[in-house]
Amino acid sequence: MKKRIPQFEKNIGYRFKNKNLLRLALTHSSYAYENKQNVDSDNETMEFLGDSVLGLIVADYLYSAYSELSEGELSKLMSTAANTTSLSTFGKRIKLDKHILLGKGEEKSGGRKKKSILAGGFEALVAAIYLDGGLKEAKKFLIPQLEYIFNRIKAESYLVNNYKSALQEYLQKENLPTPAYKIVTSLGPDHKKSFIVEVFLDKKSLAKAKGRSKKNAEQRAAQKALKGILGKKIKDFTSDTFLMKKRK
Repeated sequence: MKKRIPQFEKNIGYRFKNKNLLRLALTHSSYAYENKQNVDSDNETMEFLGDSVLGLIVADYLYSAYSELSEGELSKLMSTAANTTSLSTFGKRIKLDKHILLGKGEEKSGGRKKKSILAGGFEALVAAIYLDGGLKEAKKFLIPQLEYIFNRIKAESYLVNNYKSALQEYLQKENLPTPAYKIVTSLGPDHKKSFIVEVFLDKKSLAKAKGRSKKNAEQRAAQKALKGILGKKIKDFTSDTFLMKKRK
């Protein structure tokens, strides 16, 4: 680990004064458990702090960058930036998947590719930088990641939404019932399970989709249903969200 710390610090553009904070941020609970470390020697508590620090920085960034948007639109952008998919993408960009410490069992089950582990590790890293260098350094680290996402859109021209919310909002505007989601089946072993979900309007099936989790499968089913309704008007942004041109 000692040999890898300088390289990782280079990846993130920050050098820790207290290297133990970085080690803690990179220690998954599976590694701590298998190596019989103390309860407070994994990154789960740091995830909690990192979530709050990250939320503040994202809110401040969006408030400044998109001051013309409503509270509801800012909330959707906030959700896009702080969801598991985006945070895991940030983690991959700094090669967190190469440096996080995992137990042998988690390693065998493909833990380095799991979005939840990468997202949690990224939150813990934000907390570590905040504890080591303060809010200014945490913000300096995080802003380039946010710009990586949001520089791709012009808020005055596009709406950002997630598929489930958008489908429900569309049906409500049309005075139609709320869509219902049903798990058709689950596939694979517990550590690598996938789900097939079908979305219905009353008793009519709108779409069916497969996902890595129930939530992911629901988003994919809503995505199919929405694309069937709106067609080329929507453009994929992340795996859970899309862009749509605003009406002039």
